[in-house]
Amino acid sequence: MSGLFQDDPPRDTPPPPSDVEDSARDAPPPPEGPGLFGESLPAAAEPEHAVAYRVLARKYRPATFDDLIGQEAMVRILRNAFATNRVAHAFMLTGVRGVGKTTTARIIARALNCVGPDGTGGPTADPCGVCENCTAILADRHPDVIEMDAASRNGVNDVREIIEAVRFRPMQARNKVFILDEVHMLTTQAFNALLKTLEEPPPHVKFIFATTELRKVPITVLSRCQRFDLRRVRVTELTAHYGRIARKENVAIEPDALAQIARAADGSVRDGLSILDQAIAQRDMGAEGGITAAQVSDMLGLADREAVFDLMDAVLAGKPAAALAITDAAFERGADLGVMLQDLLDLTHTLTRLKSVPSLRESQDLPEAERTRGVAMVDRLTVPVLARAWQMLLKGVGEVEIAPDRKAAAEMVLIRLCHVADTPTPGDLVRRLTTGVPAMGGPTGGTPTGGTPAGGTPTGRAPTGGAPAAAPGIAVSRTAPFGTAPVGTAAPGTAALGTAALATAPAPPGGGGIGGSARAVAGGGVMAVGRPDAVADAASAPATFRLGTFREVVAFVAQRREPMLHSHLLHSVHLVRFAPPVIELRPQPVAPRTLSADLARLLTEATGTRWTIAVSLAQGEPTLAEQGAAADTARRSAAADHPMVRAILDAFPGARIETVHDRNADAYGLPVGAPIAGGDADGIAGFGDDPDIPPFAPPDAEYFDDDPMETDS
Repeated sequence: MSGLFQDDPPRDTPPPPSDVEDSARDAPPPPEGPGLFGESLPAAAEPEHAVAYRVLARKYRPATFDDLIGQEAMVRILRNAFATNRVAHAFMLTGVRGVGKTTTARIIARALNCVGPDGTGGPTADPCGVCENCTAILADRHPDVIEMDAASRNGVNDVREIIEAVRFRPMQARNKVFILDEVHMLTTQAFNALLKTLEEPPPHVKFIFATTELRKVPITVLSRCQRFDLRRVRVTELTAHYGRIARKENVAIEPDALAQIARAADGSVRDGLSILDQAIAQRDMGAEGGITAAQVSDMLGLADREAVFDLMDAVLAGKPAAALAITDAAFERGADLGVMLQDLLDLTHTLTRLKSVPSLRESQDLPEAERTRGVAMVDRLTVPVLARAWQMLLKGVGEVEIAPDRKAAAEMVLIRLCHVADTPTPGDLVRRLTTGVPAMGGPTGGTPTGGTPAGGTPTGRAPTGGAPAAAPGIAVSRTAPFGTAPVGTAAPGTAALGTAALATAPAPPGGGGIGGSARAVAGGGVMAVGRPDAVADAASAPATFRLGTFREVVAFVAQRREPMLHSHLLHSVHLVRFAPPVIELRPQPVAPRTLSADLARLLTEATGTRWTIAVSLAQGEPTLAEQGAAADTARRSAAADHPMVRAILDAFPGARIETVHDRNADAYGLPVGAPIAGGDADGIAGFGDDPDIPPFAPPDAEYFDDDPMETDS
């Protein structure tokens, strides 16, 4: 025993390692023999080292295909590829951040190089995780699995290193795997340098690319890879996944808090795990219970979900004081009012989906608040009101982002929403301006507002376009598809409206005709506007509803807002015989099989009479679109043959006839009256056929000036 009373260690004792803690470095060395009284001394305790904390995103990183959530299609394809030995040489993994692109690449690398616990296994979709290759790849230290960050190494020289390494066989694994993360960051020269190697690599080389910006990857690279789109993970799957992790961590957390974290993750598993990590760290260790939804809301700066519903109720009810009180309370809790507007925007979208697809009301993917308060709110709202709120909120979110004071900008958006709550929608305004039917203001029906008297002159011009149609009892001008009242004359029992004629025949009970109202169209015509109770009106007044031609039937379909049916009737149907209530048609192969049934149902509901739509093999007339094109060609030819037009074209070389407008033609370009098959020149405005517009020159007129550019000196 050296140095019984000596405190310093012997000179030849090596110094302690530099990485030992200070307390271990200052401790005396262990004795070299028995104690003073011969007893054996206890062994020296190992110095304790602090274990680095691993975040949840790394701790629970998937290690096998079974651990991946939300990517069932990709997992199924890869499993089948390994089972049938059809593994590609290059993969392109794309998706938003945090859905598992790099994780999937590492799982593929392990599946390619796994040799099993006994060292005799081959490529498998279920790597063992215990062999040397699996453990080395999991630890990021395998020499044959090269992972490169293309965001920092994106030059052509970096790619040349890969090309050079491809030439050599793997050192210990079966395949050499190159994983390029954020591959869209490579330069154009780097992509070009990689093309040949990527197209024909050696059999022992595999490429796995990961990117969040697939559109920035050249198509020449995409065509050489198998592409997998990793989709966003659904909220329900994320909620269940985070609940399992919380149980493994022995952390109690409310289901609503998990749902908030899943919604905030926006489909990214990693983002949600980072938020869950933060929520676990900010919990009160001494308090009873787990992590609450209120704590998560405060942590994320989110408004309470019930507060968002309360705010939506106040806004749509037109109560700015109540809306501002809710926002003030949320602002005091630390909520960002810009985020609160985004919550309103999301709620508006959810309510619109519930209104449009009633089956979603029973969906378990919706949170409890949307299934209870949301459904009750949807029953009081209309789609136009929700669409208007969406547009205003969408514009308001952008205003808040650029405003110097986010709170003030958000409050101004909410005040605007409150003040338009009792304003009629555009459809109600059109009805109010064109008929005596009062417009219903407000999102829930509101109080009826006044309108112009029936038959009065509308104070506004309706937009042009589309296929206008007339309601029963309405004599339409020449721009309307059916009706025979000429321009400037009123049919019996009508009141003249400029160049249009609006019938004053008695309407069926409930107000209005079949369309319920009429509106002015370009050129002085009148077009019907449909109402939901049009079928009942048609059944009660069949005498006032007549469809005399096939063109009137097609225009009526357009009036009833059936765009697909109207398009096929216009372009894909040949009329063989029209004898109401029987129509015989020859549809083209592109027409849907349900066309006859849909048309018969629509006409039967509207007229109260059973219609029969028969399919024939006869040639029939040309389609309405072909007839309109023929009529337009005839009008252009007639205009080009007129002496005055020829003189103008000769005087201005390069001029051409762009459009010939015919006031006698309907919306389909055909003259009002009997349909034409080949087209003729009659009915061309300005050529002597219109009683209201005299011809600008007789057909046999001669140009009187030999030199149109000559002037008197």
